[in-house]
Amino acid sequence: MNDAEIENKLIEATENLDIKDDQQPKKKKRNRKKKKETDGETAEVEAADNGKNGASGETQESQDPVNGESTVAGEEKAVKKKKPKKKKNVDGGAGSGAGTKTQTEPPTVPICELFPDGNFPVGQIMEHPIANDDAKAKNRFNSEEARAIDRLQLDMYNEIRQAAEAHRQTRQYIQRWVKPGMKMIDICEELENTARRMIKENGLEAGLAFPTGCSRNHVAAHYTPNAGDNTVLEFDDVVKMDFGTHIKGRIIDCAWTMTFNEKFDPLKKAVQEATETGIKTAGIDARLCDVGAAIQEVMESHEIELDGKTYQVKSIRNLNGHSISPYQIHSGKTVPIIKGGETVQMEENEFYAIETFGSTGKGFVHEDMECSHYMKNFDVGHVPLRLQKSKQLLNTINKHFGTLAFCRRWLDRIGETRYLMALKDLGEKGIVDPYPPLVDIKGCYTAQFEHTILLRPTCKEVISRGDDY
Repeated sequence: MNDAEIENKLIEATENLDIKDDQQPKKKKRNRKKKKETDGETAEVEAADNGKNGASGETQESQDPVNGESTVAGEEKAVKKKKPKKKKNVDGGAGSGAGTKTQTEPPTVPICELFPDGNFPVGQIMEHPIANDDAKAKNRFNSEEARAIDRLQLDMYNEIRQAAEAHRQTRQYIQRWVKPGMKMIDICEELENTARRMIKENGLEAGLAFPTGCSRNHVAAHYTPNAGDNTVLEFDDVVKMDFGTHIKGRIIDCAWTMTFNEKFDPLKKAVQEATETGIKTAGIDARLCDVGAAIQEVMESHEIELDGKTYQVKSIRNLNGHSISPYQIHSGKTVPIIKGGETVQMEENEFYAIETFGSTGKGFVHEDMECSHYMKNFDVGHVPLRLQKSKQLLNTINKHFGTLAFCRRWLDRIGETRYLMALKDLGEKGIVDPYPPLVDIKGCYTAQFEHTILLRPTCKEVISRGDDY
């Protein structure tokens, strides 16, 4: 090999080295890019891990104080991510329930759909009246045992509270809707149809507990219009609106007095204050006679002036409140509204309808007018019947009403016809009891207020309490 060839090979080798040196930085740049991408992915993974730790309640700061700042930032991100998820779950978990459904005007959405979680509004909570020296009773009401018994009955409490909420929304709508000049039968049917929607009527499981009482003026109780009764509500009427709802036989019995003329306000005030006194005095171990005496004292301390004449408001002495049991509106104990009643005590877990009636008349009622209210005798056994129509009617009553009260309009509604003779026969046999209207002397005015209370082990709950009264 001569010198020229050697020189050419050296030049070629040098050029090859230059080319490799030029290509090497490019590879390094690519490697740097790859490293950056890898570092970015690693940072994202670490951020995600920090987020998970924050969501699960772990504190990175305590584990790694050096990276305190980055850990706090990670926790903040985790909180931000967690909150929207929770919000979505709350909205989605209720479905089309509490978050989206609201009541319409007039009310059409059942109460169970407004409260899909099954927790219904609690009534007014009051303490039981306890004597100053009754330490034993105080300890009992505050004991853990009493609270445990209370918790065990939560399902039953929610049933009665659902019935109470249906009653509240129905009556408040009727108070807004009713005007003088309407027919009483139209008012009753509107009220009952609304209550059926609110309670989501379902046979004997849920529905109305008794017919709507709309007794006017001197009529104190048990009047509801029969078919063909075209009585019209007048501006000067004093109307006692009394109706009931129930869930699985747990009855809400609640009433108020409706007037349009302000001159009757003192009468309403007297009766309402008397009812509130009865509620305040009632409680576990309270004697029924003491409740009645307190009611009468408040009631008869009031007066009302009508057409230039002053009348004392009197307690109607042969009307009273009562205890309530499942599917039994009057279950044995009576709560008088005058002094001198029984010394029987109220007991734990009892339901009571505390109702008072005031009158500008004699303060004593008697049966009069055409009967509309009926109720099957709760304690009646098997009674042989001869009339086929009586047997058929009794089967209808058992199926639709059981031992709850009903009226003629309700028999008409379910398709019964020509039933008066059979109804009379069932009454004579003692199977079904009639409850005619109860009236004071003509020309006087009567008023009524009523609430249902539950004597819970730890407190007293006025279940039917509302914003209206």
